[in-house]
Amino acid sequence: MGIVTRGLTEITVVGEDDTGLIAEVTSLLFERSINIEDLDQAVREGVFRMTMRVDTSGMVTTEEKLRDDLTELGDDLGVDVQVRFPADRETQTIAVLATKESHCLEALFEAWANGDLGADIEVVIGNHDDLEPLAAKYDVPFHDIGDEKGTPDEEQLLDLLAQYDADLIALARYMRILSPDVVFRYESRIINVHPSLLPAFPGASAYMQAIEEGVRIAGVTAHYVTTDLDQGPIITQRAFNVPDDATEEELRQIGQPLEAEALIEAIKLHLNDEVTVHRGRTKLRDPEEADTQLGAPEKLDHLNPDRPIDGLGEFVADDDEVEADD
Repeated sequence: MGIVTRGLTEITVVGEDDTGLIAEVTSLLFERSINIEDLDQAVREGVFRMTMRVDTSGMVTTEEKLRDDLTELGDDLGVDVQVRFPADRETQTIAVLATKESHCLEALFEAWANGDLGADIEVVIGNHDDLEPLAAKYDVPFHDIGDEKGTPDEEQLLDLLAQYDADLIALARYMRILSPDVVFRYESRIINVHPSLLPAFPGASAYMQAIEEGVRIAGVTAHYVTTDLDQGPIITQRAFNVPDDATEEELRQIGQPLEAEALIEAIKLHLNDEVTVHRGRTKLRDPEEADTQLGAPEKLDHLNPDRPIDGLGEFVADDDEVEADD
């Protein structure tokens, strides 16, 4: 998994797995003098996904014609092809997915209103309508795609995401698992926040899991979404002490402000192209120029002791010189 490199065009192919798909698409690009910089493919639950990042600066066609040609090829092959050219708009856009918890969405709106987000929130999509008044307060369209039980209509979700064509999808405590159909189309462009220090306590009721396991330090994690639940590359994390005899609600009250903080910082890092992913681990592109770090606050490094370290003492005894007490 890699993060989109600015200046490159991204082409995503999603559909049923079949032989010859890669050859058909790459041949079309070669014929139009388009150079493939990166190609990645995967299959999950019978769904095929291929993501390519290509250089279209010297292509012998127009953007509109290339999009039409790839769409026509996709129809012939029975797959969906999306083309995303380098953005020419100054302000990037975000689509937010939410359920009932308001804290992350509220923090996103406040950061946007204060000019601190660095992007516009184009739409809020929920599987319940509880947060529609909050979206209305900021004059942002809200779409409820859930039934009475909150089960989302993913076809409607995909239609809305295509309609708004956001640069990033933020899961502001969206309490539903996205299928490969969604994740594959927007891989490397979906950020979630989870109420634990992943990889510990994935899935539901993470704060209760922390209590049941008796941990002394819990936390929250903002990460890229993949088809493996709560296992995508970690971007930012925050930690806090777990009080004795804390209830799940008490941990939630401690953790929710940190969830919002971690999510917003991860979004900013992504939109500013400050983070990259290599072999499943995120890194800052220019650590010396960044005014943030991906782990705990830097002051923690100074609080932790730096010695002793094995083998670095003034005297290291040989094994035969050390005798156990009787």
